[in-house]
Amino acid sequence: MTAALYSTRLGHRTAIVSRGGGRAAMMQEVHNLLGIREETSGMELLQIGQEQLDAYGCDSYRDMITSCSRPEDEKHFQLSGNSADYVAEMVVLATGFNDVRPDPPLPRTGRGLHYCLHCDAHMFVDEPVYVMGHGESAVHVAAIMLNFTDEVDLLIRGKEPEWSDESAAVLENHPIDVIHADITGVQNGEDGWLKALEFEDGQTREYRGGFAMYGAEYNNGLARELGCAINDDGTIQVGDHGETSVDGVYAVGDCTPGHNQLPIALGQGAKAGIDIHFQLRDFPREPEQLDDLGPVRAEEVPGIPDELLEQAIDFHTYERQ
Repeated sequence: MTAALYSTRLGHRTAIVSRGGGRAAMMQEVHNLLGIREETSGMELLQIGQEQLDAYGCDSYRDMITSCSRPEDEKHFQLSGNSADYVAEMVVLATGFNDVRPDPPLPRTGRGLHYCLHCDAHMFVDEPVYVMGHGESAVHVAAIMLNFTDEVDLLIRGKEPEWSDESAAVLENHPIDVIHADITGVQNGEDGWLKALEFEDGQTREYRGGFAMYGAEYNNGLARELGCAINDDGTIQVGDHGETSVDGVYAVGDCTPGHNQLPIALGQGAKAGIDIHFQLRDFPREPEQLDDLGPVRAEEVPGIPDELLEQAIDFHTYERQ
């Protein structure tokens, strides 16, 4: 959406094709986003963004793209959705990933079950916390949580540990309790937040919340179909401005390497939108273009399409009223 915001405001016909939902839509409160109040939900944030896109003239379609290709010797990409087909000169992939959910029983997502340490660790300061998982990332996150609280349990839920000797040494030398028994029940408070977890060995342990660390499944199918280079972990390889290994294809957000954070995704979208503008803008003409097309005539400017020009005039006229 941020890439679309920039490309639309910079004068390029832009369409958003989204199936809706996503990790942002699940956020009950937005954290770490300067200027946005904490009580703002993910859905509210997306709705405001959609209203901005509409106001600037971005086209929006509720659809799911199932196939994307650029036929040989053709300039444009062909995108097929469940409801319609689309044609584009540039494509931005923001397909994200899916958190791998542990088996139930589980606390409610956002009310005791969390996936983003950097977003949610702050709410568990001086509270009892669990980390659920049996691999390297679970040990890593459990140790990090000691920066926020002195009550950290690592729940391996009856699985065999898959961490290294180095991680085992971390557990041995930090005050982290490893709980082997699986979870059999969840107790919630009146506010819906997690209160305690019940275990098959008869224990009941109180927690304010915690983190599930079972990895991610990256939605890279369209990138693979287009021939984009994919990293070993499933993320899409990108350059400094989101450009992939395929000319004209960009990728931003959680489907790319790095921290899965909303502010970072916003920055990536902005950089991609600006870079697309550099690639598509009509002016200034390069010297070789001037040789072929001649000087720019007054009637050729402004370069913004007529419909976006009218939209911008109407928008700023309304703003001044």
